Amino acid sequence: MPTKSEISAFIKQEFPQTKCTIEAVGGMSATIRHAIGINELRPGGTVSGPVLMTVADVALYIAILGEIGIVPLTVTTNLSINFLRKPSADKAIIGVCKLMKLGKTLAVGEVALYSEGSEEVVAHVVGTYSIPRDAKR
Repeated sequence: MPTKSEISAFIKQEFPQTKCTIEAVGGMSATIRHAIGINELRPGGTVSGPVLMTVADVALYIAILGEIGIVPLTVTTNLSINFLRKPSADKAIIGVCKLMKLGKTLAVGEVALYSEGSEEVVAHVVGTYSIPRDAKR
């Protein structure tokens, strides 16, 4: 399976616009960090929903790639998010993904999102990814 640095290099090459960094990957899981600045805030001084969704989506993608290898066309087919509490406007968002099912063509996982340094979940996400049939594993 690919290493954290191999997946990080792939993400840097293919998604240079992302602010997400990989903190950990492996064991059917991944932890992602996204720094928060003025551009990630919405009116009212909270982290925007699209930023939270991005962290969750990237966490799912990284956890899956950590298990199946770098298969670029593994894609999101569903993402459901529950916003639970206001994230801190001055702390990074941390996404912790656990894969619940990894099949031949579908993967399902859940992601807990936190403000860095807090144990309170700010959002809970469940997502499904489609894995290309020709992916070699």
